[in-house]
Amino acid sequence: YLNFQLDYADQSDLESKLKNSDTNLLVLSNKKISNLKNDMNIVIEKTPIGMNKVIQTINLHFLKNNFVKQSEQKIGSYKLNLNSREITKDQLKLNLTEKETNMILFLSNSKSPVNIDRLEKEVWNYESKLDTHTVETHIYRLRKKIKDIFNDDNFIVSSKDGYNIS
Repeated sequence: YLNFQLDYADQSDLESKLKNSDTNLLVLSNKKISNLKNDMNIVIEKTPIGMNKVIQTINLHFLKNNFVKQSEQKIGSYKLNLNSREITKDQLKLNLTEKETNMILFLSNSKSPVNIDRLEKEVWNYESKLDTHTVETHIYRLRKKIKDIFNDDNFIVSSKDGYNIS
């Protein structure tokens, strides 16, 4: 079910509508409009266009925006992008491996500290009690990377009960 109002606006009308609107606006145009957020502006280069194609274009636009929004997780003062496997804070960015990303997600979603055995099982899928230092090594390297880029010594905290994200 769609409920919307179609309206025509030139550049000056558009600026006025953006300032005075109390509803959501979606702008269809033949070129990118610089002062609009990406999620508000859909570019349709070829016209005329049928209504089915307009609806399909709008649906694709919303799906892409939802995908981008869902892929970004807020973890404390950091943002973790699951698509690009990057963690950012302020203007700084750090590329992560798949295991580092999975470990950060698992730790951040856990309410209490996570011990090494559970991390081995949940993140690395190890089932047996192997004499391995995989978890400790990965945490050490990840802490070092975060310290080098973000100067943060307390991102992953260890206690007698395990590890957690501060």
